[in-house]
Amino acid sequence: MARIEDVARAAGVSTATVSRAMRGLPNVSEATRLTVSRVAAELGYVVSRSASTLASGRTRTVAVVAPFMERWFFAQVIGAVEAVLRAQNFDALLIGLTQPTDGKREQFEPDSLRGRADAVVVLTLPLTGHELDEVRRLALPTVYVGSSVPGAMSVRIDDVAAARLATDHLLQLGHTKIAYVGGEPEQRLNFTAPADRRAGWMASLAAAGVEACAAYQVPGQFTAAGGLDAGRALLALKDPPTAVFAASDEMAFGVLAAAREAGVLVPDQLSVIGIDGHELSELFGLSTVEQPVARQGALAAELALAALGGDPSHLHDHIVVDVRLVPRMSTGPAPRTRGRRTAVTRS
Repeated sequence: MARIEDVARAAGVSTATVSRAMRGLPNVSEATRLTVSRVAAELGYVVSRSASTLASGRTRTVAVVAPFMERWFFAQVIGAVEAVLRAQNFDALLIGLTQPTDGKREQFEPDSLRGRADAVVVLTLPLTGHELDEVRRLALPTVYVGSSVPGAMSVRIDDVAAARLATDHLLQLGHTKIAYVGGEPEQRLNFTAPADRRAGWMASLAAAGVEACAAYQVPGQFTAAGGLDAGRALLALKDPPTAVFAASDEMAFGVLAAAREAGVLVPDQLSVIGIDGHELSELFGLSTVEQPVARQGALAAELALAALGGDPSHLHDHIVVDVRLVPRMSTGPAPRTRGRRTAVTRS
């Protein structure tokens, strides 16, 4: 089996240079890195992960912290983060925080990452002040996806602008009775997306001279089941909306199910639009404001790796990625007469 000394001798460099080149560390020219990689491949030399860790003090691991693992958005981001890390010979350490039925999630203990990770990626997780302080005390490169935290890198969309794009689409179709299905606005902490999307909805209505009706603001818990409950509640109103802006595609799926259950025609009697660009949105014919979900995960991983590679220029980067309106069959012109809609009552 080839040793590092064999690679160094054949490449005409020191063993320290071989070590740095094979571990992707800075201060090695690209030509030397390519030569060392070629010689190592020819000799069948493979870097020992344990030896590399001991020598560098690095784990070559990035912790990925998420409140959910199974939901579509999080799965897409996690998959993209892991793919970028794996391509650079890094591992992803997944930290999932359980969500009990009472809604109080498991507390995040950042100190548990000491000696286990070189950097941290946090996915749309509302952290408490104590948790944020503990993350900062780790003194590790940290990237937030879906929110911005002072002193850390972040990748996100402009949630206010995305919500305005969705609401403006409905207004342009002639709707004025537009409901909002989203999260609980008081549960924002450092995760501002639910509140920002509600703010965007309200801003668009205000700009159009339309009053935001309190009865048209219903929480949907960012799940299809929550969207179903929200849709039922809205359709049961004495004066139901003619359009619904759901702050996620999954909630929009639930609203569509509620309309189907109630015999309300989409889009003739009710228009529905979401945010995300979920892979099933085209199948459902759902109009949506599409965000590049996987791209945000890839960018987050790239920022973490750049910081670990000694590039300080990215340590305060806040990347805002673009979104785009994708109109489909779930949105159409507002009903011309109120007689085409009736409230749904249940015993």
